[in-house]
Amino acid sequence: MRLLTLLAALVVLPLAAPAQADALTGTLRKIQDSNRLVLGVRDTAPPFSYIDQDQKVVGFAIDICMRIADAVKRELNRPDLDVGMEFVNSSSRIPLITNGTVDLECGTTTNNAERKKQVAFTNTHFLTATRFVSKKDQHIASLDDLRGKTVSSVAGSTNILMLIKANNERKLGITVIAAKDVPEAFLMVETGRAAAFVMDDVQLSVAAAQSKAPAAYVVSDETLSNPEPYGIMLRKDDPAFKAVVDRATAALYRSPEILTIYERWFLKPVPPRGLDYNVPLSPALRWAFEHPTDASDPAFYAH
Repeated sequence: MRLLTLLAALVVLPLAAPAQADALTGTLRKIQDSNRLVLGVRDTAPPFSYIDQDQKVVGFAIDICMRIADAVKRELNRPDLDVGMEFVNSSSRIPLITNGTVDLECGTTTNNAERKKQVAFTNTHFLTATRFVSKKDQHIASLDDLRGKTVSSVAGSTNILMLIKANNERKLGITVIAAKDVPEAFLMVETGRAAAFVMDDVQLSVAAAQSKAPAAYVVSDETLSNPEPYGIMLRKDDPAFKAVVDRATAALYRSPEILTIYERWFLKPVPPRGLDYNVPLSPALRWAFEHPTDASDPAFYAH
C-alpha cells in the first residue's frame, strides 16, 4: 500500500510546476510565454526617461521600472528575463499599453480619473503642477497676460486640456499650438513662435535649464492645477500583475534607496551635460513615498 502511495506522489509532483504556470493570467502569462517584459520609455523627458551620451535610456522613472523588472523576474523565477524597451510619446503611450505592445510605461504620465477608465497606475512616484514658462523680458506674470497670444503645449497631455479649458472659460483668445513633445514646445518659445509653453512645472524647469540661456526664462507662479501625481502605467483589470508592481514600488518608496535615486536625478549634476535641475523633494512627495498609493485625486496629497 505504501509503495502505491509513493508511486502516486511521484506521478503528481511533476505536474505541479506546469499547473502553476497555467494559473498565470494577463500580463504575467504574456511575459512568461515570451520571456520578455517591455518598458515604454521616452527619449526626451529628462530626468525621468531620456537618452544619455552613451545612447542608453536612463532616468528616474527608468530606475524605478528596473526595480519592478527585478520583482517580476523573482515572481516568475526567470532571472534571465529579457527587459526590452519601446519608445512612446504622449499620444501613443495609452494605445501601446492597451494593445499589449508595452507592459509598463516609464515616464511622466499623470494619473487621473479619466485615464483610469483605460489603464491602471502603480504607486505615485512624483507630484507636479501645471504652469507655464516664458521669456523674462516679456514680463508675462499671469495667464491673463497671455490674452490674444500664441501658447504651446504637448499633444495628448493633460496640460493642453487644462490650457484649452482655461482659455475657453476665461475667454482669453489664446491660440493653442500642439507640439509633439517638450523640446519642440519649448523651442517655439525660444524662437518666438509662442509667448509661453504650458506643461508640468518640473519639465518646464528642466527645459529651461537645458536651454542656451537658462537665466532668460521664468516659470510662472500661477498654476493651472493642483499638484498632480505621476504614476507608472500598466494595463487595466490585471490584478495579479498590478499586485507584483505595487509591492515592488511600495517596498522601494518606503526604503532609503528611493531618496538616493531621487537625489541622483534631481539634486546632482546629471548626464550628458552635467546639469543640476535642483528640484528638492517636496513634503507632499515625501509623504506619498512613506504612504504608497495610486490615488489620482490631487487633494489626496495635500499634506
